[in-house]
Amino acid sequence: MVLLGSELILTKGSTAPDFSLVGIDDRIHKLNDYADYDLLLVIFMCNHCPYVQAKIDAINEIYNKFSNKLAIVGINSNDSVQYIDDSFENMKKTAKNRNIKFDYLFDENQEIAIKYGAKCTPDPFLFDNNRKLIFHGRIDDAMKPEDKVTEKTMIINIEKSLHGIKIINDFVPSIGCSIKWKKQ
Repeated sequence: MVLLGSELILTKGSTAPDFSLVGIDDRIHKLNDYADYDLLLVIFMCNHCPYVQAKIDAINEIYNKFSNKLAIVGINSNDSVQYIDDSFENMKKTAKNRNIKFDYLFDENQEIAIKYGAKCTPDPFLFDNNRKLIFHGRIDDAMKPEDKVTEKTMIINIEKSLHGIKIINDFVPSIGCSIKWKKQ
């Protein structure tokens, strides 16, 4: 496991890169499918990373709290040949076992992770209703899987945005396993 932090590739105000990816529901999902939501949270994640596993309940909490105003899209960009735990079929199993209700998409060719500048799992990006980046960073302040949460960073920033309050600190790096890139 290689531990990495988020990197500032997309900057505040950058437009969300488009995507067209298959979801665990076997349908194709596109960025425009989420146009009716006030906010969009794109999270690069996978099945096997302990840092992601530790955040699933927190992500589900965000989904349950804001699902009428916020779309959550999980994207798995890991090389599923080298890391079979991150295969499409295992994504479906993980979603069922962890009660994931948000869309979970497979970036098999890894192009979307590259467009977003995603480096680790989890690597969350929060966009406003114009699909401009307003926050890139952690779900909460529990940076290791065993840490206790004292600040629900993403929830705070979602609430600020929904109430028209500007997010001042728009980049607070997440930490997790490196995205598992395909060998060239």
